[in-house]
Amino acid sequence: MTADFKDDKVHSHHKEHFEIVTKDVNNDASSESIDLEALDVDEKRLIRKIDYHLVPWLAFLYLLSFLDRSNIGNANIFGLSKHLNLNEDKFEYGLALAIFFVFYVLFEVPSNMVMKAWRPSMWIPTIMVAWGLVMIGMGFVSNFTSLFVTRLLLGMTEAGLFPGVSFYLTQWYRKYEISWRISLFFSAATAAGAFGGLLARLINLMDGVAGLHGWQWIFILEGILTVIAAIASFFIMYDYPGTAKFLSEPERAVVINRLYLDNDGCSHNFKMKFVWDAFTDWKVWCTAIMFHGSLCPVYTFSLFAPTLTKNLGYTAAKAQLMSVPPYVVAAVVTLSAGWISDRIKKRGIIVIVCSAIGALGYGLLLAHVNHAVDYFALFLAASGMYPLIPVIVAWGANNCGGSLKKGVATAIIVSIGNCGGIVSSFIYPSRDAPRFKTGHTVCLIYCLICILTAVIMWIYCVQANKKRAARNAERTHEWTAEEKLHLEDRGDHNDWFVYTL
Repeated sequence: MTADFKDDKVHSHHKEHFEIVTKDVNNDASSESIDLEALDVDEKRLIRKIDYHLVPWLAFLYLLSFLDRSNIGNANIFGLSKHLNLNEDKFEYGLALAIFFVFYVLFEVPSNMVMKAWRPSMWIPTIMVAWGLVMIGMGFVSNFTSLFVTRLLLGMTEAGLFPGVSFYLTQWYRKYEISWRISLFFSAATAAGAFGGLLARLINLMDGVAGLHGWQWIFILEGILTVIAAIASFFIMYDYPGTAKFLSEPERAVVINRLYLDNDGCSHNFKMKFVWDAFTDWKVWCTAIMFHGSLCPVYTFSLFAPTLTKNLGYTAAKAQLMSVPPYVVAAVVTLSAGWISDRIKKRGIIVIVCSAIGALGYGLLLAHVNHAVDYFALFLAASGMYPLIPVIVAWGANNCGGSLKKGVATAIIVSIGNCGGIVSSFIYPSRDAPRFKTGHTVCLIYCLICILTAVIMWIYCVQANKKRAARNAERTHEWTAEEKLHLEDRGDHNDWFVYTL
């Protein structure tokens, strides 16, 4: 029994993966029959090796990404709206924020499909060069129209990074290793919040250099850094385990075997039916709503944290510095939540607990007891919402069978989530200062939506796993490799697929 690749656009790593799997099937044995001990590979050391080669650089790229999309908040503190004469009555600043997310959402799914059909090591650096150049151009905008257009282009070009890397990591790690790695990757977003405020404060000291305002230099210098990192990425990034040069042949065999254990019975071919399956699976959309509920508060925090701290009575410069500590604490909690989620092999309980912490934070902000309590509430809000991002993405990916469905589903989840960025652009207008009741209320509601959708997903997955276990128990024999190969296009709809809770 063989796998037919004649009509499918697949990567060489996918072919290599299936050659190993097919060989085992021909021998009437599963992938577990590979003698890992004979390969003399220390599995823990191998995973650390992969971590060192992948995660730090990807985290750095996401730091640049989040820095570039959110530095407009820091630039605004230093006079962007004033110097461009943005009309607050026409919501021009909010529109400039929102248009980024509109095109970010539109281009996420196509971007993941292009990356799947091409190569991550080429696609991701290419889009980085594009958005870095856009960032540099943003430093020379002179009115609302030019700011609007550059933010639109930034959304188009930056759209592929987060969903692309989230899917990319699932092609290297097993399902209960991925949340921790995505947390490491996403913690760069919290670092960007902390680092961005400090960096903006320092860059603003260049105010007047070459006749440019400090906020213009924020865009220009950070854009140049992105382009430099993008060019380096062409030489630093890898594609997949089957082609990674830093792996030896025995290590490559072990990695592919490990991944097969999680994807047993799920097709990796490029077929449009898997795209359709992702779009018609209600679980994908439920997870997407959950992700939407988490991302709106995250984006409002990154875009308006300096403004919120400024309204506690601090100067613009000090507000930048005071916005840093909540990010630092949130980064620690994000990493801890990702590690715990993988350790206990549960996603839902982490989502519920963190959402409750976020809800408490926004509840305290609404209560507005005093400035000290408001500042403490910022810590709770950030610590509750930031950890949700990697856990929810991991949960969505874990419950999709097959790499193409997983890639498209991840992009759908992130796309719908990023619609929260559109909402976040309008719910904290300056006229609502200093209470910002509308913004805090909307974020509180989103926290509750996260809890509700997590409970729904948890209950469904528990019941589905029980029913599948019962049907499997009634069978007269275990699922054979031949049966799984015959039904591989059904992916996670097969009874041998176990949902992550």
